[in-house]
Amino acid sequence: MIDNNINAVLASGDIDQPHVFPHLDQLKTAPYIFEVDFGLKKLPLEPGILLIRGARQYGKSTWLEQQLYQTIKTFGAGTAYYLNGDYIADVDALTEAIETLTTAYPKNAAVRRLFIDEITAVENWELALKRLADRGLLKKILIVTTGSSATDLRRGTERLPGRKGKLARTTYLFTPISYREFKRHCGKKLKEKTLVAYLLSGGSPIACTELATTGAIPMYVIELVRDWIEGEITRSGRSRAAIMNIMNVLFRFGGTPVGQAKLAREAGLANNTIATNYIEILRDLGCVTPAYPWDRDRKQLILRKECKYHFMNLLAAVSYHPQQIRTLSDFFALSEKEQGMWYEWLVAQEISRRMAIAGQEILAPLAFWQDKNHEIDFVLSNKHFLEVKRGQTSALEFAWFPKQFHRQQLTVITSKSFSADHMNGISLEEFMLADDRDFLIASPTVDL
Repeated sequence: MIDNNINAVLASGDIDQPHVFPHLDQLKTAPYIFEVDFGLKKLPLEPGILLIRGARQYGKSTWLEQQLYQTIKTFGAGTAYYLNGDYIADVDALTEAIETLTTAYPKNAAVRRLFIDEITAVENWELALKRLADRGLLKKILIVTTGSSATDLRRGTERLPGRKGKLARTTYLFTPISYREFKRHCGKKLKEKTLVAYLLSGGSPIACTELATTGAIPMYVIELVRDWIEGEITRSGRSRAAIMNIMNVLFRFGGTPVGQAKLAREAGLANNTIATNYIEILRDLGCVTPAYPWDRDRKQLILRKECKYHFMNLLAAVSYHPQQIRTLSDFFALSEKEQGMWYEWLVAQEISRRMAIAGQEILAPLAFWQDKNHEIDFVLSNKHFLEVKRGQTSALEFAWFPKQFHRQQLTVITSKSFSADHMNGISLEEFMLADDRDFLIASPTVDL
């Protein structure tokens, strides 16, 4: 249903008729309905501007339709309206569409909400909100925007300085569903393969459902992901062939630190700057995150040294993997070293998910520590470190840690649990199921 027709229905309040909310219609026949938690428990009653960004195929549009539906049901006809950025030509058209709707709310409306889906599809979209905010037309309205590029979250203060209202929090990363939620719905069917199924799905509801019902990720899901990523690459004026080369390099080096010069050389790109630009796009899309070495004395990231590049959207990684991993059997056919790389990426995705929900710096780079003799995969904070092992290990292998890091804690993800002073070993599933409070994740540059 096009925007004008949807808004006419919203104005009338007759929202239970079919085809008004297509994503909610699909949920009625879905075999699994997963609960979404990305840190926004409920919409605020106050006016302001919310920026919600996240990968496509992770449920943003479904969530938005749910909020539209609940707003009308709770507060009455005409208290919420809708626009879709995918069908708006430019920033002038967006400005006009928003301005028209600002006059459509009932005079005594308890709330006034405008939901703009995929606003990042409109180039320079922020100019529309700036113009209207400066004219005072948005002072009574809560603007809820979603989009598939997280540039706005990493550079939010540049986008709308001083114009997002007095809300306690205005930026959110739409995260994957949790492993706990996936296991709650699908664990009885998938049994001991539940964790790997979640890994391959990346926590995307559509991929989770397909894996749980058919045992495979179908090609249409792969194509949806690739079309999204390559569409953003094309929009930026860059080459699809180059992004394929970059992806292949990321798979080849896995969890190994690599410098920008080597990244450019291995990908066949002209220079470091070009390689960095492609990585920045993948980072803004929430697909890849860098992990820099950590200086324990200065408590800061060492940006000039080689860094690791972790996939933080594992469905994107699956979509581009050269071996075309589509089923659980495909994953189990990988070598233990390759499986270990995927486990490390799953942990990176989970760390980023928990940080986003907690409202910490969104899409912040991760950190690892190394010296001449040892390396630890993740620095969760100045006092808590995390190592990922594919197979079995013991406290003896890490006997050096308490001597080098006094009164600090090391958690090792391993196939066999252990416990020792300042060290403990847990399974990957235990880590994925742990309460967020059990793994206090903060910036490694800040003392806790």
